[in-house]
Amino acid sequence: MLLDERNEGCPACAAASKHGSDGPFCPVETTLGLIGGKYKALILWRLMEGPLRFSQLSRIVTCATPRMLTRQLRELEADHLVHREVYPEVPVRVEYSLTEAGKSIYPILEAMYRWGSGYLARQGKAVGCAMRPPLGFDPKAPEDQGK
Repeated sequence: MLLDERNEGCPACAAASKHGSDGPFCPVETTLGLIGGKYKALILWRLMEGPLRFSQLSRIVTCATPRMLTRQLRELEADHLVHREVYPEVPVRVEYSLTEAGKSIYPILEAMYRWGSGYLARQGKAVGCAMRPPLGFDPKAPEDQGK
């Protein structure tokens, strides 16, 4: 990111703030807005493995209250990253899956996982979370050290 002459940050972000939704827009700010919710990255990461029901997600995202998990899922659905499928059964079954746009976020989440793992290793901390490592991930490999 290039700073303007007054060192006030990204000119596109400043312009978007001044001009409302007419743009121009900052791609980094947009991406963070889409996946930056408290549990959104974890939800997206786990949905990469396939569709999940709300109860399955709530067992994975144990820190989220049902209300918070519902809010995060609704925001992801509104942003066209997650699809909500309601099956006409008794009781009603609802599954969440990724849209094509949601699937396209995988490289970003994978890079975050790799960088974060390297950072934790340099701090002498062990990785311990509900996010499973990406396929083929080797925490000892130099490219995975989150430089």
